[in-house]
Amino acid sequence: WRVDVKFRRKSSAAATTAEPEVVSPAGPGPWDSSQVRNDGVERVDLGSLLLPALDGREVRLQVEEQTGVVRSVLLAGADGAMEIQVFAAPRNGDLWGTVRPQIAEDLTRRGAQHSEREGRWGVELVCQLPVQRPDGSPAVQLSRIVGINGPRWLLRATFMGVPATDPDNAGEWEDTLAQVVVHRGEGAMPVGELLPVVLPTDARRVP
Repeated sequence: WRVDVKFRRKSSAAATTAEPEVVSPAGPGPWDSSQVRNDGVERVDLGSLLLPALDGREVRLQVEEQTGVVRSVLLAGADGAMEIQVFAAPRNGDLWGTVRPQIAEDLTRRGAQHSEREGRWGVELVCQLPVQRPDGSPAVQLSRIVGINGPRWLLRATFMGVPATDPDNAGEWEDTLAQVVVHRGEGAMPVGELLPVVLPTDARRVP
């Protein structure tokens, strides 16, 4: 099942009374929560993920029915979508370089075609997966998978729709991804385990 989350604007009174320290990192995001604080970007707090709040975009949480665990976060818009997952990673190393061939192998088993391209964050996977339309006719779903190594985490973003079919004109979607903040936490976690996502109190369940 799915949970929809609405963006909520902060009151102007709250914004004017607080005088927080501003920490804005240099260089491209996504960033770790230790690198950015009160930088003026409004974000939806989902625990391990803080997503930029943008008009015209919906946040949808894909929840496992049996366990209630959030498996992924989907940011959806009129022209496409971006699915985000964040995993625990070693303190050092290139987890994306390790798991990318495994993802490619899984895609091959599912009958998908895939290739690699150099993108904003390095090597990406471009995938063409055979699917069925609701009427039973065959179709091909195109997606673009990006992996970003952070401090003790790996963020995996899958673009669908226009951001996948026309990556050269996906700047707005990529800029959104660059504003994501990851809160890893200090606890020990097995490598490859999903970081927990917290359901907001105003989330709405959709069957």
